[in-house]
Amino acid sequence: MPEGRDAERHTPVVLSVVIPMFNEEDVLPALVTRLRPVLTELGVPHEVVAVDDGSGDRTAELLDAFRLGWPELRVVALRRNSGHQAALTAGLDRARGAYVVSLDADLQDPPEKIPDMLALARAEGLDIVYGVRADRSSDSGFKRWSAGVYYRLMRRLAGPSVPAQAGDFRLLSRAAVEALKALPDQQRVYRLLVPWLGFPSGQVTYERAPRTAGRTKYPLGRMIRLAVDSVTGFSAAPLRIATWLGAGAFVVCLGLLVYTLTAFALGRTVPGWTSLFTGIVFIGAVQLVCVGLLGEYVGRIYTAVQNRPTYFVRHDTAATAPDPASDPAPADADDDAPSVPLPRA
Repeated sequence: MPEGRDAERHTPVVLSVVIPMFNEEDVLPALVTRLRPVLTELGVPHEVVAVDDGSGDRTAELLDAFRLGWPELRVVALRRNSGHQAALTAGLDRARGAYVVSLDADLQDPPEKIPDMLALARAEGLDIVYGVRADRSSDSGFKRWSAGVYYRLMRRLAGPSVPAQAGDFRLLSRAAVEALKALPDQQRVYRLLVPWLGFPSGQVTYERAPRTAGRTKYPLGRMIRLAVDSVTGFSAAPLRIATWLGAGAFVVCLGLLVYTLTAFALGRTVPGWTSLFTGIVFIGAVQLVCVGLLGEYVGRIYTAVQNRPTYFVRHDTAATAPDPASDPAPADADDDAPSVPLPRA
């Protein structure tokens, strides 16, 4: 490696900005136009870790083009689409900064708030600074309603430490990042994991803007999946719900039994189709709900037992090229193959 690049690699990085990306070719130019001046004006050594989550459009091509004139831009390309939280994990695992900011590429969360986050963390000695959406009027009514339900549910299950209306726009200290890296969770939901750490935290509020370009990467199906992962990954409450449903079904069955015995004693033993049908349907529904809840937890146990990495890196533009004289790997091997993350227990 040239001496200049080697010196740059070992320069202490104060701030890393991690940006998961999946098919973001439409918004990339606007993102660079807004983000780069903000980081330049900060006047601290920084890097931008763009994690290409297996994009199928020109995202990778555009990132390579922007790197030619922006040396602080670093591209971590994953081999396949692993999901937003896995891509965020890849960025956090490889970020080198004393502080790490996670930011989505759609510009709904303003990069102009990054200096405020860093200043607050430094001034008050905070390990976490959340970006909190004080105004979501740009979102649809359904989006605001579903987000409100989600955060109320999470605060009830995971505790009041979960800040309302805080997504994945946040600043973490190096200590917080290392604590997250040490956790064994595979299906990670950082909106719950970060507050769970209990590190000193603060908030910076902002007005959520409409998506600058492209289409949302969180349609209804993925929002539901995020909610399910949040609940099953952070609380055993659904199992208790199954218990209460079973208790309710038992009470209903006792009522039906009393009704049946009373009808028999009065000589009205005509087949009670309605009560029989209602009882069978109710008990069947409760059983299916309980089996589904148990299946979610068994599925998570199965995933943990498999012990598979949550992502695989194809290449990292900041990786040091191996020395051919000391590396017995074949010539066509990936230059970052040894840096694939260790399986999470």
